[in-house]
Amino acid sequence: MDENKSSGRKPKRFFDGKGFYIALVACVAVIGASAWYLFGAGKANVEKAAMQNELSTVTEAPVYNNDPDMAAPDTTVGDDAQAQASAPAENEKLNQQTNEAETGSFNNSVETAAKPGYVWPLDGNIDVPYSVSALQYNKKLGDWRTHDGIDIAAKLGTKVSAVGAGQVESVEHDDMNGMTVIIAHEGGLKSVYANLAGTPTVVVGDSVMQGETIGSIGTTAVGETKDNPHLLFKMTLDGQSVDPKEYLPAK
Repeated sequence: MDENKSSGRKPKRFFDGKGFYIALVACVAVIGASAWYLFGAGKANVEKAAMQNELSTVTEAPVYNNDPDMAAPDTTVGDDAQAQASAPAENEKLNQQTNEAETGSFNNSVETAAKPGYVWPLDGNIDVPYSVSALQYNKKLGDWRTHDGIDIAAKLGTKVSAVGAGQVESVEHDDMNGMTVIIAHEGGLKSVYANLAGTPTVVVGDSVMQGETIGSIGTTAVGETKDNPHLLFKMTLDGQSVDPKEYLPAK
């Protein structure tokens, strides 16, 4: 009986004495430690997440002008903006192509103009045209025959000029065509001047310029003495007769 009373008093004495406060402090310590642990772990997780986010932002956004706070420019453009951005380049390319085409055309024009052309040996009307397929009437011989040149009417003594630059190949008196000068030009083309006066102003081997005087109108062609004074002018290409009007400027 006494033992039971004694055992019932021990808990009461414990709580009435210092033991109660010790238990209370222990509980508070446990609660504080748990709260500190939870708060510290949560803060660490928050800081870790923030750091990862910051690292991700730094990695994705490049640094411009050595300023980490400067944001990268927006390089995303729409179709209209892309078209406007590419328009100057396309226009420049088109202008370049146009300039190249115009330059090429200009160079072609220069090359064309630089090619040797021919001029009329004198100013006059054509009395007898070139005709190798139809017969022409010859007054002196009184018959019909082909005509492998053109007769250019002019007064006696009219100066005759070279139709183009070349070299004098022949100066001789032909039995039918009278005093005749032959000039060789580029490309196998030759010009023939007949019915000249007795003494031409050039000799074989002379180099002549276009428009240079080579003689004058005469009456040395036996077969054409009844015709009006004129120059019998012919041209040949690689030895074959050609129509001089195909090489001379149109009148």
